[in-house]
Amino acid sequence: MAGATATLIEDGGAAASEEGHFFRSPHFLRAEGTTHSLIVEAPSELALPVVVRDIPGGGLDAISPYGYPGARSAGPAADPREVDWRTTGLVSLFVRDRVGDPPAFAGGTERAQVQIADPAQPSGVRKRLREQIRRNERRGWSIGVEPGDQAAPEDRAAFERAYAETMARTGAPERYLFKSSYFEELLGADGAWLVLAGREGERPSAGAIAVVSDGHLHYYLGGTADEALGDSPMKNLFASMTSLAGELGLALNLGGGIEPGDSLDRFKQGFANATAPFRTHEIVCDEEAYERLSRGSTGTEGFFPRYRAAARS
Repeated sequence: MAGATATLIEDGGAAASEEGHFFRSPHFLRAEGTTHSLIVEAPSELALPVVVRDIPGGGLDAISPYGYPGARSAGPAADPREVDWRTTGLVSLFVRDRVGDPPAFAGGTERAQVQIADPAQPSGVRKRLREQIRRNERRGWSIGVEPGDQAAPEDRAAFERAYAETMARTGAPERYLFKSSYFEELLGADGAWLVLAGREGERPSAGAIAVVSDGHLHYYLGGTADEALGDSPMKNLFASMTSLAGELGLALNLGGGIEPGDSLDRFKQGFANATAPFRTHEIVCDEEAYERLSRGSTGTEGFFPRYRAAARS
C-alpha cells in the first residue's frame, strides 16, 4: 500500500517556489510556463514545479521545467514507488532534479556528469586555454558582468543576438528559440547575472546568463555572434564566470554537452576541476494507461514517456 500522497495544485508553481534559488523562482517558473505545483507528503513535504500537458490519446502527464529545478524540500528523498499517484490524475511524470542535495526522489537515472569549476580548489583550466584567454585579452576582448535586473536594454539585445545566431548555426529545436519576453523574465530574477564579451569600441558579440541556485552558480544560456567565432570569446566568458562564482563563494556548474563526451562536454572539461551527477526521474503514475497509450511504439528505448515518442513517429 502506498505510504505517501500526491496532490496537484494549479497555481503556476507558486507552492514550489523558493527564495534564493533561481530554478524555483517565480520569474523562472513564469518564463518556463509552469502550470502546477505537485505536492508529495512522504513523510515530509516536497513541492515540485511542473508543466501539466494533455496527452494525445487522452489523459494528462507532467514534466518539470528546463534546467535543474528539483523540488522545494526540507526532508529526505521520497521513494516514488511508495507514493499514491491516483489523486493527481497523471499518467506519467518526468522530473529534472537539482544539482546538489537534497534530491526530489530516491533513485532516478543519471543522465550526465556535469562539469564543475570550484574556485575553492586548484584551478582545472588547461594551460592552452589560459594562453588563448590571454591572447584574446591582448586582442582587446574584455568582459562585463552585471546583475540581470540592472542590464541595459542594449546589453540584453546584444545577448539575444549572439544567442539567436548560435541557435541558428546549430539548428537548435524550436524549444530553444526563445522570445525577448523569456530573457526579460530570466534576468529579472534574483541571482541572475548577464555576462558579456566584446572588443574595445565594439558592441558585445558573445554572452552568457549565469544564475544562482542550490549552492552553485550555473551557466544557463550563452552564445557567440557569427563574426566573433574566430576568437572564441566563450573561453573568456567561462573564466569570468568562474571568477564571479569565487566572489559569491560558490562553485560554477558549467553543465555538460548534448551527449556525454561530445565536443561541447570536452570543451567544458577544460575549465573543470570536479563533476557532479545530473539525475532525472521517470515515473509511471498510471501503469494501465501508460501501457495502453504506448501500444505500437517501437524503436523508442530510453525515451520517456514512450507514448510521446510514438505520437511523433
